[in-house]
Amino acid sequence: MIRSPLHQQVDTLPGMVETMIDELVRQAGAALPPNLCREISQVYITGCGDSHHAAVSAEMAMGQLAGLPCRAAPALTFGRYIAPTLQAASGRSLLLAVSVSGQVSRTVEALELGRLAGAVPVAVTGSAKSPLAAAGEIVLHTAVPPLPEEVAGLIVPGARSYVASQLMLFVVAIHLGQARGQLSKKQANDLRYELAGMAAAMEATISVCDPLAQHAAEAWQEAASFITCGAGPNYGTALFSAAKLLEASGDTAVAQELEEWAHLEYFAREPRTPTILISGGGRDTDRLLEVATAAGAIGRSVAVIAPSDSEPAQKAQSDFVFPLAGSPRECFSPLTACLPGLLFAAYRAQAVDEPYFRGFGGGRSPEGGGGISRIRTSHQINELPS
Repeated sequence: MIRSPLHQQVDTLPGMVETMIDELVRQAGAALPPNLCREISQVYITGCGDSHHAAVSAEMAMGQLAGLPCRAAPALTFGRYIAPTLQAASGRSLLLAVSVSGQVSRTVEALELGRLAGAVPVAVTGSAKSPLAAAGEIVLHTAVPPLPEEVAGLIVPGARSYVASQLMLFVVAIHLGQARGQLSKKQANDLRYELAGMAAAMEATISVCDPLAQHAAEAWQEAASFITCGAGPNYGTALFSAAKLLEASGDTAVAQELEEWAHLEYFAREPRTPTILISGGGRDTDRLLEVATAAGAIGRSVAVIAPSDSEPAQKAQSDFVFPLAGSPRECFSPLTACLPGLLFAAYRAQAVDEPYFRGFGGGRSPEGGGGISRIRTSHQINELPS
């Protein structure tokens, strides 16, 4: 089968990580001085779509590596419901607003409302001249390197921008940890080296999981909907994986937190719904093993995405196992855990012969504000709700 544009984009991800990591480390060090980092008492990360998914995946890294409480919230929720409460909080809040284009109305609004509430407003964006960058006191630039000529300019479900945003958030977590004394200089540098090494793990994961994704797409040809599940940092991966399936093939794909599957999707009428369980091989292990057993017992077709040497990969009852290479620490595991879902989405789109984004047949145009959805032209409020 010919490699589709989405496949080709996935193939570029390891090289992109290798190319970008040093510049992202430099940017974080230059933009976030130690005295500011020591004033921070809590971190919020906000965004929409893939940017929100990257934020969810970064919560664990912020807690473990930076030693700071962190909350990821969708931009609408942060700006209009969380920001008004920040003024009552002790210490300074760091607000990381993520948008690759820098033009998403809700994310720009969230950053501006966070600034009004006293948070340190940081724009994490691929566009240094965007409205989001203009609204931030600090800008962390995440522009990705140009794509190869054969896929440049094609409208493809986003993978590179998501990984770039995720990588920057992990770099910021390490930088905050070192600046605040949570990590020694050696520990921080070791973590940066480990993060750079994820490029090799990503390449190996793609090589192993690509034929497995094709096989799963063939086996699930008749499926009408899909469920993706994860916990902790890989709840973000589950959200992202469901989003890519929706964008690539138009299939109904629902992401659910791992525990919540047993409280909700367990009762779904369709017996063979493909259920993809995503694990970092850490704190989620015992529950994922139980959920895999339960899903299989009630007739679900189960796939497990997990580090190759972990219990979920080796012991879970499942129809498919997508092994993640490199034994990543749990907080970095989303960088490899997102790859099988991307590969499956690419093969699924080919199997059902569906154009990406359904050729924009759903009413949202690729230009401007996204048609009637008005993602980039929506009305913004400019004062904190009372």
